[in-house]
Amino acid sequence: MLNDISSPEDIKNLSYEELNDLASQIRKRIIEVVGSNGGHLASNLGVVELTIALHRVFNSPGDALIWDVSHQAYTHKILTGRNNQFDTIRRKDGISGFTKRNESAHDWFDAGHASTSISSALGLLQGRQMQNLPGKVIAIIGDGALTGGMAFEALSHAGQISKNLIVVLNDNKMSIGKNTGSLSKYLSRLSTTPNYQNMRMKIDKFFEKMPFSSRFLRKLVFRLKRGLKGIFFHNNLFVDFGFEYVGPLNGHNIEEMEKVFNKVKEIDRPVVVHVITQKGKGYSPAENDPTTFHGIGPFCISDGTAEKYDKLSFTEVFSDEIVELGAEKSEIVTITAAMMKGTGLTKFAHRFPDRFFDAGIAEEHAVTFAGGLARAGIMPVVAIYSTFMQRGVDQLIHDIALQKVPSVFVLDRSGAVPDDGETHQGIFDISLLRPVPGVTLLAPASAEELKLFLRWATSQQLPVIIRYPKASCPPEMDEFSEPVVCGRGVLLENHLKKHDAGERVRRLFVCTGGIYPEVKEAVDVLEKRDVIVDIYNLRFLKPLDKQYFIEVASHYDCIVFVEDGIRIGGIGTYLESLLQRSLEGKKTAVCGFPDRFIAQGKRCEILEEAHLSPSHLARKMLSL
Repeated sequence: MLNDISSPEDIKNLSYEELNDLASQIRKRIIEVVGSNGGHLASNLGVVELTIALHRVFNSPGDALIWDVSHQAYTHKILTGRNNQFDTIRRKDGISGFTKRNESAHDWFDAGHASTSISSALGLLQGRQMQNLPGKVIAIIGDGALTGGMAFEALSHAGQISKNLIVVLNDNKMSIGKNTGSLSKYLSRLSTTPNYQNMRMKIDKFFEKMPFSSRFLRKLVFRLKRGLKGIFFHNNLFVDFGFEYVGPLNGHNIEEMEKVFNKVKEIDRPVVVHVITQKGKGYSPAENDPTTFHGIGPFCISDGTAEKYDKLSFTEVFSDEIVELGAEKSEIVTITAAMMKGTGLTKFAHRFPDRFFDAGIAEEHAVTFAGGLARAGIMPVVAIYSTFMQRGVDQLIHDIALQKVPSVFVLDRSGAVPDDGETHQGIFDISLLRPVPGVTLLAPASAEELKLFLRWATSQQLPVIIRYPKASCPPEMDEFSEPVVCGRGVLLENHLKKHDAGERVRRLFVCTGGIYPEVKEAVDVLEKRDVIVDIYNLRFLKPLDKQYFIEVASHYDCIVFVEDGIRIGGIGTYLESLLQRSLEGKKTAVCGFPDRFIAQGKRCEILEEAHLSPSHLARKMLSL
């Protein structure tokens, strides 16, 4: 049956028995492909029936379905003509794991960050109505995205301008991990049924038939409805925002959801439809451990075991070291924004539950919350992915740097991020954060350096940011263990062959820590051609001991700056300019990410596309 589905129209005339069979086939398809490619599994298994019901009732793309984060849009992709391409999801040149405008007319926005759907949907609806264009707009939000403040700003605005926006709240009691906070508890108490809508519509029709309906009478009717709703159907947050509320519904019962969506289509006011789903539905390993199966690499489908990697990752090093530091220093607390497992804070949370805080998907709040803790004499360590930290830049400037509060920010997934595509590449943090006065920005190249930096950072009386990639730690070298000296990096001479005293040209790579493995491989490539190149690992991206750096650079003729960040506004461009002003006769080049968004692929494929692969770096050095 699945092979016969090329558009949402193909499911309109199926029986409910056929639809349930289709849902099973879709689940099997998703499990097989994610088992091979990796991806977001549990969240997608939970919305299969919901997606089918939405596409049965609404006419996409004329009716716009806006998926929050859009990591749960796999069924949507399959039903909208991309089943034949589904094997390529998250692979280079394949379809994205998120909605993409250039893939399908059914995808209205490129999305990958949380809490944006209601704002986007409201703007799209307003724009359509200003032009008298037809079509409904439906925002589907869940997986904890309603814990983000932007979602509440949008709810407030939607209630204010009273457009007929439809918000589907996919309530699976989870974000990436288990939902925390009072909002989650609040949602679990909502118990209004769709029967209220029937009562409301009968009251409206009764008063519409009355002649000379005055403004006073309309206000009286509105207050009467609110009163009845509060007495019989439990007033709730969404009603107070100006929405009609329907639910909760069984998110795995297509027939029940269809009936409600068909009624909701006729309501000329903003509506929240509350749907209860089970994350990981239909695959027992994901049902039992939805956190692990939220986003997972390739795994064995028969038992759900994931592929094991022998090499230690930067995230694992941070995870172990922060626990040790927490045991030594009682003033250390950790904070994350719904990414406890992803950032490596699970061990700390279990060891020190009273000193761990999950703020939900609310990076802005998490950053300012850390500032408040710091003013009270606590040392906050905030772990957030680089791409999500973009949302907290204003707070870092206003509530951290300006206040000069001692704090540590750990930016996981900096640089090239495999598989997730444009929205998740951590290539902007250097350019965004280096200009901020008073912050220190560090980039470890190894496990030992990360440990050193964490200990150094938690002893400082200033804001410190530590960035590292989603990658394995390279082999240790003695130089990585050198003590931390503010503003200075370490010089890694080529140990295979020292510079001959009579060698005419001396060459140097200057790199950020996250790109060190590729730089080292480029050095090895050049070594085979009898071209000797040393490496200067910057360590500090801010502040810089300029005189020390100029002294190091003065001994080299050709210098290539390499960073795992966007080239514009990066550290490489700055250092090249510094050398040009300070030293004459140096041949230099800068390698960084180009001025465009980078699509999904493996780390090596992303770096190859950005001309940051070892072979590209070697050629760049030879070109000088």
